[in-house]
Amino acid sequence: MPNQINRQILLKTAPTGRLSIDAFRLIEGVMPAPGNGELLVRVRYLSVDSSNRMYVRQAGYRPKVNPGDVMGAFAVAEVVESTSPGFSRGDFVFGDTGWQDYAAVPAAAVLRLPRIEPLSHLVSVYGLTAGYTAHVGLLVFGRPVKGETVVVSGAAGAVGTVAGQIAKIKGCRVVGIAGSDDKCTLLTRELGFDAAINYKTESVPDALKAAAPEGIDIYFDNVGGTTLEACAARMNRCGRIVICGAISGYDSASDVPMSRPIVKNCSVTFFLVLDFFDQYARGVAELQGWVKDGSLRVYEDVIDGLELAPDALVGLLAGRNVGKRMVKVS
Repeated sequence: MPNQINRQILLKTAPTGRLSIDAFRLIEGVMPAPGNGELLVRVRYLSVDSSNRMYVRQAGYRPKVNPGDVMGAFAVAEVVESTSPGFSRGDFVFGDTGWQDYAAVPAAAVLRLPRIEPLSHLVSVYGLTAGYTAHVGLLVFGRPVKGETVVVSGAAGAVGTVAGQIAKIKGCRVVGIAGSDDKCTLLTRELGFDAAINYKTESVPDALKAAAPEGIDIYFDNVGGTTLEACAARMNRCGRIVICGAISGYDSASDVPMSRPIVKNCSVTFFLVLDFFDQYARGVAELQGWVKDGSLRVYEDVIDGLELAPDALVGLLAGRNVGKRMVKVS
């Protein structure tokens, strides 16, 4: 295969405060060659996630991104060449490709994807870091029961929109917490949430008393910080707190703050969706059924062009998205 240009976006400087597009630079490299047991993949859609911000400040479930490295990100990609017997040219996979056109990735580290159209749905409603995360978090750890009250923070985002809708499908009363009046209106008028709280203009503790007068049975947390503390104070006995993320602390100069301990006979679960590869097909099948019958609506925020990935991430961290934000690369 002839060498082809491989556009890559590198981390130029490690940010000390809020992330800006000046922290990145675009270069043109050469398409990599896959080693033994690897796949050469062509990136189709980049998943833009708040956790991307954490990649440049500390190592976690993936290595830290240092200046000079390709910015880390998961993506839906198409196999161009395979040295693994389990994959063939044309297969679609989800894996850690980074911000680039092509990547060589270990076959053992990717998730094989079904062929679903539109392809963008494999990032959003069926995406490992979006709809499937909501499915795992709410159903495996939240365990909703009809009539319970569920509160979702980051409710207008990629995970929150789906988690709230699944809770409604399960017959729960659902309260969403979001960052604008427009987002709150979308939650109640379009997605069927029973109530919505604008955390920027309302006192969350006071608003929760009105929106969840009988307390909270399940809190699905995407933001952490003071919102987590406010919801923890309203939890009913034997409630379930499911911690998916802590975006309120990701884009700051200091380390991500830890909320004060929660003790009220409630379960508190931190989960990582990457541990649930083996249940993906079953989860997607259930999500597909809900999309087909109209009980689950899909919201996507697609930005066209690899060169706009920095803008896409900075905008996401500022809350300028509804539903799943992604970058269409090719």
